Amino acid sequence: MIATMIKFLALGGAVAALLAVPAYAAGGGGGGGGGGGSDPYGSSYSTPSTAQPAYPKRSGTKATHRGRKPSNQSSIDDPAFAAGYRVAYDTIYERNDYAAAIEQLKSLGHDDHPNVANLIGYSYRKLGDYEQSQVWYQRALKADPNHVLTWQYYGLWQLEQGNREQALYHLSRIAEICGTDCEEYKSLAAALAKPTGTALVY
Repeated sequence: MIATMIKFLALGGAVAALLAVPAYAAGGGGGGGGGGGSDPYGSSYSTPSTAQPAYPKRSGTKATHRGRKPSNQSSIDDPAFAAGYRVAYDTIYERNDYAAAIEQLKSLGHDDHPNVANLIGYSYRKLGDYEQSQVWYQRALKADPNHVLTWQYYGLWQLEQGNREQALYHLSRIAEICGTDCEEYKSLAAALAKPTGTALVY
């Protein structure tokens, strides 16, 4: 009788533990974005959220970011914002339509969100408008000085402009934020290792 009661209590505890685990929305959880149905919002060193746009990442990489969450992220739980961000993300990384993505991102009404500003900067860079790209990268870093993906993308911008010393500074900032094993560090370090004048495919 006691053994039966112990088994019953153990089973009840296991069921209660399972019910306490939060369910993730389809496509949610952590990880980077990119192809294969991965979540473009990614994970971060802070608590990951399926509605939180974090770092647009190429497939197979892990988004890395640490630091306190900027106060301007209060609207990230808005499903319309998350859906609009996903559309813009796909426009950039699946269709390579950077001009359309800029309009989509600006229409979200959250230009000062570091993820949005970073993607706008990235899109301008891919279009060859380095002046506007720089404006948006700086805007992203003003919103979140530890936005590691912006440091990476802006470091690539520096390399494309021939500013190797600045790109090395960006690499050191990435190391301070996420170490030398994170994908952002490895990517920028690999670009720096290429001979000067090599076309970057980022």
